[in-house]
Amino acid sequence: MALSYYIFPFYYFLLIIISTNSLAKTTFHPKTLFLAVKKDPISLQHISEIQQRTPLVPLKLSIHLAGDSVWVDCEKGYQSSSYKAARCKSSQCKLASTILCGDCLVGSVERGPGCNRDACYNIIENPLVQILTRGEIAQDVLTIKSINGSFVGPVATIPNYIFSCAGSYVTQDLGRDVKGTIGFGHQSAVSLPVQFASAFKFSRKFAICLSSSTERNGIIFIGNSPYLLNSGFDASRDLIYTPILTSPYDVVRDKKISEYYIKVSSISINGKNVPINKTLLSLEKQGGTSISTGLPYTMLASSIYKAVTKAFVNEMPKEVRSVSPVEPFTTCFNSSDIGMSRLGFNAPEINVGLHKKNVHWTITGANSLVKVNEDVVCLAFVERRTRDWGEAIIIGTYQMQDNLVEFDISRRRIGFSNSLFFHQTMCSNQNYT
Repeated sequence: MALSYYIFPFYYFLLIIISTNSLAKTTFHPKTLFLAVKKDPISLQHISEIQQRTPLVPLKLSIHLAGDSVWVDCEKGYQSSSYKAARCKSSQCKLASTILCGDCLVGSVERGPGCNRDACYNIIENPLVQILTRGEIAQDVLTIKSINGSFVGPVATIPNYIFSCAGSYVTQDLGRDVKGTIGFGHQSAVSLPVQFASAFKFSRKFAICLSSSTERNGIIFIGNSPYLLNSGFDASRDLIYTPILTSPYDVVRDKKISEYYIKVSSISINGKNVPINKTLLSLEKQGGTSISTGLPYTMLASSIYKAVTKAFVNEMPKEVRSVSPVEPFTTCFNSSDIGMSRLGFNAPEINVGLHKKNVHWTITGANSLVKVNEDVVCLAFVERRTRDWGEAIIIGTYQMQDNLVEFDISRRRIGFSNSLFFHQTMCSNQNYT
């Protein structure tokens, strides 16, 4: 069966129009919004901040590329005069593609946000610890900032933003003071980019530009390009596009998965093809490639990992000494033997072949090697230990740092910029964050 492309159901558009008629009652019509994104030095997760509730409260939330919705901890300290639980079989529940309903009572008294009578629920996830649980669907005020040219514009507000409530335990390992996640999934009508695009009538797309520094922020652009960095450079101008593949069906959620899957056809190092089992690259055969903000480093199936590390070592200059591995890596080198350039460490060039010939994403030393201490750098890929399930390649955040990656939901495609270091700039080099 050939891979096909998913068409966003027209029924959802009707629901979105109905649900957002009262969402953004304003003459303000931004075309691009943004989120500042900070790399947590301990969890290595990428964290952003929104404002929610009445009165507005700033919330730190982890970026979850495949998440269906925003979910937040409603168990501790959720107070808002504008909170409304979604009732069973309401338009909000239909928009969230759920038929899960029930009552959440303590004795005979409703407890409040996250625990109400006749509520509906969706499945929410903590991608770091693989928690899947139900979250009560609700509405409340939510705001993020807009862009006006090269500067920060007015705040964009949705008064009845649809999100999910979770228990406090679901936030474990997300990072200090992190209260939930922001979902960017393409199969969901209630993901953050889809709700804001529907409310303000701009393109259903977003672009992630993650900073390599824990001190300087990266950015997520939501809506229309250009995506301007300092000096007026448009990071979207030279993108290499590949289609978003149709997602597998998730029996737990009873819907298609919101992961972003792409076709990887080959891997080469310094122009030499790495011998890999092409069957593992097939999504239909339960392999394939996805992109994740939950993994700090790209994960490869065992046979691919071994082939890539062997080829990489063979292409390193002979004077570069191998050293004992440092977890979670297995291929490490003496840092004093490796020089630096404007593209990061001097390292063999990795090219990831995409859906057709001569379309590839280039990974240079800044994204292929990581400094683990003063004396050691390691190949920044990890081995997938489980052998019986899962994607053959999961692209992690380290490989995306200081690249702009655009997710065009409307046109079912993903664009890669390659390293912004080629243009002598980086993701933190902008005026918005």
